[in-house]
Order: sequence, then C-alpha cells, then structure tokens
Amino acid sequence: MSTATPQKFAFQAEIAQLLDIVTHSLYTEKEIFIRELVSNASDALEKLRHTQITEKEIFDDQAALEINLTTDDKAKTITIQDFGIGMTQAELIENLGTIAHSGSKAFLKALGESGTKNAGLIGQFGVGFYSAFMVAKSVKVYSHSWRAAEPGQLWTSDGAGSYEIEEAADQRRGCKIVLELKDECAEFATESRVKAIIERYSAFVSFPINLNGKRLNTVQALWLRGKNEIKDEEYTEFYKFQAHAWDEPRLRLHFSADAPLAINALLFVPKENTEKFGFARTEPAVSLYCRKVLIDAAPKDLLPEWLRFLKGVVDSEDLPLNISRETMQDKALIEKLNKVITKRFLKFLDEEATQRPDAYAEFYAAFGIFLKEGAALDYTHKDQLVKLLRFESSLTDAGKTTSLADYVTRLKDAQKEIYYLNGASRAAIEAGPYLEGFKARNLEVLFCYEPVDEYVFNNVREFDGKKLIAADHADVKLEDLPQTGESLSETEIKELTEWLKATLGSHVADVKASDRLVGSPALATNADKFMTPQMRRMMKTMKRDEGGADEPVKVNLEINPRHAVIKRLAATRTSSPEKAQLVAEQLLDNALISAGLFEDPAKMVARLYKLLETV
Repeated sequence: MSTATPQKFAFQAEIAQLLDIVTHSLYTEKEIFIRELVSNASDALEKLRHTQITEKEIFDDQAALEINLTTDDKAKTITIQDFGIGMTQAELIENLGTIAHSGSKAFLKALGESGTKNAGLIGQFGVGFYSAFMVAKSVKVYSHSWRAAEPGQLWTSDGAGSYEIEEAADQRRGCKIVLELKDECAEFATESRVKAIIERYSAFVSFPINLNGKRLNTVQALWLRGKNEIKDEEYTEFYKFQAHAWDEPRLRLHFSADAPLAINALLFVPKENTEKFGFARTEPAVSLYCRKVLIDAAPKDLLPEWLRFLKGVVDSEDLPLNISRETMQDKALIEKLNKVITKRFLKFLDEEATQRPDAYAEFYAAFGIFLKEGAALDYTHKDQLVKLLRFESSLTDAGKTTSLADYVTRLKDAQKEIYYLNGASRAAIEAGPYLEGFKARNLEVLFCYEPVDEYVFNNVREFDGKKLIAADHADVKLEDLPQTGESLSETEIKELTEWLKATLGSHVADVKASDRLVGSPALATNADKFMTPQMRRMMKTMKRDEGGADEPVKVNLEINPRHAVIKRLAATRTSSPEKAQLVAEQLLDNALISAGLFEDPAKMVARLYKLLETV
C-alpha cells in the first residue's frame, strides 16, 4: 500500500533506444527474460548473504534466501520475488533508471578491491532487467532494502520513457517484480511454460527456486563440487537429469582447470551409441554454462564433431559473452575451450585404456566409430586418437583387440609396414587368399570390419614411423619363403600368364605369378592402386545415384604356380581350349569375389552350368 504521492522520473535520454534494442533485437527468444530476472534475484541473494557476514542488523532477517515465482494465467501476470539485498529509492533510480548501470558489476568491483572473489554473481551486464519489457506492458518492482531504517518502495513503468517511485508499506526485504503481460505473451503466465524455462536455464542456481509453492531446482551443480564428496548415485541422478536419459552413464570425467581458462566440466559417455542402432545422427549435448546459468544447451563449436556422443556440462566464468548473454563474443576463446576439453578427454581415455582395459574395450566396441572419425578428420588430435584405436588381428584371439602401439612391439626384424585387411568378418578375412602369405611368414595383420577403417588408414598413413598398408594392395612385397610342392617351370608360368592375359582381355591389366599365395590358386588386386574395393563400391553407388554407367572392373591377377588348379589349367589350355577358357574366367570371378570386386553373378552362373556339362 502506498504511503506517499508517486514521484515521476524520466529515464535517461537514450532509454528509448535501449528499450527498442532490448525488445526487438537484443534477445533471440522472449523466454530469456525469466532467466535474466531469476539471475538478478540470485545475485541479490548472494549480495545479502555477503552482507549478513559484515553487518549486524539486517531487516527481515528471518526471510529465507530463496526465489519465488507465481503465475496467474487469468490475470496474465507473473511475479518473481527474492529476499535478497533489496533497494532504496536512490538505488532504484541508480540501478533501474540509468542505462546499463549494473549493481552487480559495482559489487564485484568492491569485492575485488577488498581482495575477495565471489564467482556466484551472475548479472554483470546491466541490461537483464529491461528484458522484462519484451513481454510486459507494465512492470512493478516492490522493494525493501536490507537497511531497516529505509522505507519500502514501489517502482512502476510501462517502458515508454518514464517511471514512477512511491513509498510502499509492509514490504518484505528484497524485490518483488510483478509483470502484467502483453496479450501475445500470455503464455508466460502459465505454470507449465515457466517451469520448462526454469528447468532449461536456471536449474542449477544456488538458491531454492519455487514456482507456485513447489521447489524446482532439486539437482545440484555437481560440476562445482569436489569429486571426493560426490556419490555415484548423485552422478547418475545428475546425468539422467541433464541428458534426459534413462540409462546409467558408461564413463564420466569430472575435472577443473585454472589455466589457460577457468573451467569446471562434468562429462558423461552414455551406455549405448544410438547411431549404431540406426537412429538419427547424434546432436551435440554438452551444455555451456557461465556461473551456473545456461548460455547454450547445444553449442556446436564447443567440442569437435566426433565428440558429439558426450553429454554433460562445461562451465567457465571467463566467458566474454555478448550483452544478451546468449552467444559468445570471442570465437578464439571457444576454440581454446575446445582444445582444453578435448585434450583432457583424450587423456582420460588413454588412462582408461591403460588402467581398465576391459572397460575401455567395452567402450570402444560401442563408440570406437567416433574415434575413427576423429582420427581421419581431426588433424589437431590425430596422434592421440590413433593411439586409442583398437583392432582384432591375425595374432589375437577372436573378440580380443590390439593397439597400433602393441602391434609395433611385435614387428619382425626389418619390418617397416603395419599391415591391415578389410573384410566383413574375421571368418571372411581368414578364409580369403590375402592373409595366407602373411601367416606363412608370421607377419601380423590387423583385421578391419568397418568400411570407415580403409578411409581412416588412408588418412593416417603411418604410425610410429611405420607405413600403414593394406595387405591386399598390389604393391605389397613380401620376403622370399621356402615353398613346398612342385611348381610350373618359368617357361610354363610365362606361357600361362600370357595366355590368361590374352584370354581374359580387358578384364585384367596384368597377370603374374604370386609370391604371397600359399593355399589358394589366385587372387586379384585393383589395377588402380589408389582405388580400394571399398572406394570402388562408394564410387559405384555415387555413379548410380547420378544415373551414370558402371565402369568395368580391371584388376591385376596373381596366380599360384604350385596349386593343382593352376597346373591343371596349364595343361587344359592346349588339350581343351574351350574348357580352359571357362576355367580361366571362373578363376578370375572367384578372385574378384574374394577381393570384394565381383559384380556380375548372372554370367558366372551360366558359365558354371557349362563347366558342369564337361564333368
């Protein structure tokens, strides 16, 4: 109730311009006004808490340090009340009548001069209060200073250029802001809408936030607490709340850093990789906070794209935000955040791989595809990522994996390459002809089951000074190996390879005896050494999508001059030329199947029937 005649004041001359900026272009979303007013209320409570330490007499000292919101959808009003520091008439004029004057900023300066640091203050920008005029046709601020001798005050404005202040009796300490909403903004007078906004932006404010008598912020900002004082159940509860998840996290990383930036981070790896199950591409889900207030729920540049599977929170009080606190001003600083967090997470994964290899193997089985993506595309972190890659190999048991570093420890004398083979499965690779020459020489070969592996190794190219090379590559050269069994003579080999090249025509670029075949009669390598089977399939799909015709496969054919099929073919080409031609064509098709290059089953079936007729 007013006890004196209202006094009318004019805003500073530039206020009309400021209000126009605030209401039309400063904020991208009108709902931000709730975040701003709640942040201001939190600051007021923080100031009061500090004042209680230094002052003996505090007005309304029994008032709880909390923030209360009340909605009235019929009256189209929303009320935000705190029991914080409050304001006198002079402070109302100074803080609300002066453009971008910031009480919080002044308070921080005072604390800094006294050698005290309080990072709990949020409102350093001075314009958050004016965001109320985006949605309100009238704003009333009831306030009572912490000083008992000061009377209560009522500040009123419609944002049109002036405001009124009058004394108001029976006011509690702090501020109560009543917004009479514009008709088109009536949604902000509904409980459900306000609840969603509070949970999105202000869920971790230090003080209790009550909406129509119900406590909203029950989950603490764990990232600001010490790891030793947090239970596993609390971490799980926080993960489920922040990530909107039902499962429990697979891994978590909780760390703080002071240099080069002040960072508090709490990151989680979910239990499952939803992309692996065919769901949509995972969107970034590590939220960026500044002093416990949400700045961006899904900042796209905070982490590299390959870390999009992470959930959690990054909070930095060093963020130089734009005036609306919605976006970052300094892209270079975001890049620093990106590098610091990424480097720390990679270090964490390396520690997991070393100290808990079984747990890391489970993580890798689900999320290794993201690390491969990073190894291929993220040149900044490529070296650390490559060390984290894992593969089965010809020397590991089925289901067990090895790292490239471990592979290097098992290199044979003078071996300068790391060999790998792509295939649909371990069984498919072991049944093919490309592995047998390496097994015979006890050379380890990594097994790659995912199409992306070829792309990764083509981009990585080497590890620890050793070249990464596909074991089915045409240029692979293996040391001589004592052979068993009778071979065709040099003359017979020359005649047979020339005949095969002539018979198979445009399908082969070259035919030669192989130094890597042991138990198989032949193998095919791509004539274009830069075109792998996986790349060829991709190019083929692209051409079909564009309506283009497929180019015929042209390969190099290698034969095993000790194999019974090859020796029989050498004899048959003179005794039964027609049958020998069918065998030669079938030999090539079989080799193409093993190479993943076979494309014409209809012709092969017809040929097999002809061969059966000769049996």
